[in-house]
Amino acid sequence: MRGALAIIGAGRVGRALGRRLHELDWKIGAVITQSDASARKAVRFIGAGKARATLSREVLASRLILICTADDAVVKIAAELARIGAEELRGKVVLHTSGALNSSALKAVRNWGAAVGSMHPLQSFSGVAIPPLEGKVFAIEGDPAAIGLARQIVRALGGLPVQIAGSSKALYHAAAAFAAGHVLAIEETSTRLLMLAGMKRGEAVRALLQLTRQVLENFERLGPRAAWTGPLARGDYGVVAAHLAAMKRLPREFSNAYAALNSLATLVLSPASAGILTASNGDARNKISLVKSRSPGGKG
Repeated sequence: MRGALAIIGAGRVGRALGRRLHELDWKIGAVITQSDASARKAVRFIGAGKARATLSREVLASRLILICTADDAVVKIAAELARIGAEELRGKVVLHTSGALNSSALKAVRNWGAAVGSMHPLQSFSGVAIPPLEGKVFAIEGDPAAIGLARQIVRALGGLPVQIAGSSKALYHAAAAFAAGHVLAIEETSTRLLMLAGMKRGEAVRALLQLTRQVLENFERLGPRAAWTGPLARGDYGVVAAHLAAMKRLPREFSNAYAALNSLATLVLSPASAGILTASNGDARNKISLVKSRSPGGKG
């Protein structure tokens, strides 16, 4: 038996982690959601646990309390745990799985002697099946005892625990938003543009996925600047202007996003961009203009 844990908020992440940990011989205690029906469904998915619709002292039977609720509920849950458990929280470990919040969201239970931390898997969860967690990065931070247990859990799951500073948690999560949600928005935008150009949706998706996969492979193999392609990389601003003109008949979000991404690409991908991210916003904007005027040709 690895240990005992209670799960508060058994949504996509809570159910997936609960099931994998149950398979790894962790004892699952209380599984708490907002209704009896959803709690029973979560317990069936996990394969173990006691379905509960309210937070009660039963949660204190487990040494580890894993909070997998939405971000805006974490502080409230911690406050309720502190009210219920008080001094009985001493020696417990409380972890939350929020990507944006750090362990300070759990200060209410820390004040009663619990070790607190966060453990966020850099992985999307569909809620239908458990994604493979082997080799996936989990960002961890918090008190030493919480970090130690989080590291143990991640390694048992086959993941890679990476400790970050709590003060950097929002920046870390912003990076994940760029790489996941925003990439999806860009792919869908590109798909719609190709459909407007006359392609069927399936044709557009197939074409773009092949292109994007190749760019990402080059990014991994060659690095960002060598992988950078397209008119902006070549300094072909006439083509960029033509792109913007072609989007005038579309909702302005299309051209606004395209222009913003051009500025961002110049900032982070241009050979002249080294050190720009340490500048102030005003300095960065000035350097973008300078980079554009000096951008080398020949890529593509």
